[in-house]
Amino acid sequence: MSPESQAFVVFSAGMLVLMGIGMNMGLALVLTGAGMAWVLNFWDTQLLAQNLVAGVDSFPLLAVPFFILAGELMNAGGISRRIIDMAQAWVGHIRGGLGYVAIAAAVLMASMSGSALADTAALATILLPMMRQQGYPMATSGGLIASGGIIAPIIPPSMPFVIYGVTTNTSISALFVSGIVPGLLMGTGLIVTWRFVLRKIDLPKGQPLPMRERLKASGKAFWALLMPIIIIGGMKSGVFTPTEAAVVAAFYALMIALFVHREMKLPEIYGVLLRAAKTTSVVMFLCAGAQVASYMITLADLPSVLTQWLGPLVNNPRLLMAVMMVVLVLIGTALDLTPTILIFAPVMLPIAVKAGIDPVYFGLMFVLNGAIGLITPPVGTVLNVVAGVGRMPMHSVIKGVNPFLATYVVLLALFVLFPQIVTLPVQWMR
Repeated sequence: MSPESQAFVVFSAGMLVLMGIGMNMGLALVLTGAGMAWVLNFWDTQLLAQNLVAGVDSFPLLAVPFFILAGELMNAGGISRRIIDMAQAWVGHIRGGLGYVAIAAAVLMASMSGSALADTAALATILLPMMRQQGYPMATSGGLIASGGIIAPIIPPSMPFVIYGVTTNTSISALFVSGIVPGLLMGTGLIVTWRFVLRKIDLPKGQPLPMRERLKASGKAFWALLMPIIIIGGMKSGVFTPTEAAVVAAFYALMIALFVHREMKLPEIYGVLLRAAKTTSVVMFLCAGAQVASYMITLADLPSVLTQWLGPLVNNPRLLMAVMMVVLVLIGTALDLTPTILIFAPVMLPIAVKAGIDPVYFGLMFVLNGAIGLITPPVGTVLNVVAGVGRMPMHSVIKGVNPFLATYVVLLALFVLFPQIVTLPVQWMR
């Protein structure tokens, strides 16, 4: 067996074993990268250390900790709650209205934080107790909230788009624009699916609030609604870059929490910063470990092996895209979104470009597929959040998410068949 083949075996088998025993994903990537260096006769501890540093030594990656901080500040400062209150004021009285509230709030919050876990935690914390009190089936409710939470990686600003753009050298601004229409279609798909699910559920209608109360709730959410306008408008007009937009988002959320809503006191900032730092450390260590593995994958020339396997499909871009999406669906059942991007995006993108597939379109599809993996068992990180917050058994949440998961798969297939849904808005915005 050649050293390259041995390296492939070390990487694939090593990742499976290390994930199976529950090892931290970042450490697993470092160890498999070190194992590949050993079998390739390229062992050098200094080189491993340099790659670890290079994995996080990136200005665009600074957007990640600041978007995470913005999400934490939104939840702590009452911004997320006001968004939910506004949605409830307008659609909460409809039969199954709390489901529509969850969808509307998920779309609005996605345009602010870019974090699936933060948005899901906020939605589940506020809405699941209300749904339980009003007799909603908890399995379906949990599945809906989990499905709404993964709109966050698609609608800008999106942390996964930042990581994908840095990893593959793709325009982050273009990736942000590419997510607007698909993200809105995801919300629309959830509305249609929720209406279908409601046919089998007996839920009463509520009394609509007077227009004065609706406008009052909307007024309280004004500063929250202004946040995505500032972020997207600032990037579109060239006032600031995506990285700087993350800083603006965090600073804006802090000012609103302290001086407008006044729901957060100065001593509470330490706890918010600590939670953001813990989440950031996990993401950044993943980036560092993935750089080690990625460097060794390049040395082993594994992308060329994958190119040979998929080579016959290069002349049929749609078929190639479909096959890649199936592969990523399978990967998404075992890997979280961030490591999937860090490991597989640099390998797959060159093949897609060779087939004439637009790199921004491929990036959107890649991240969308990985986001769907967040609600796909057995890993299903977002499912775990809902189950934990709602104190529900995991199998119950998995059962409840199935109708919404099927809707997302249909949307994924639709984007494969009609890539213009993604590419035309990007061209128009440019």
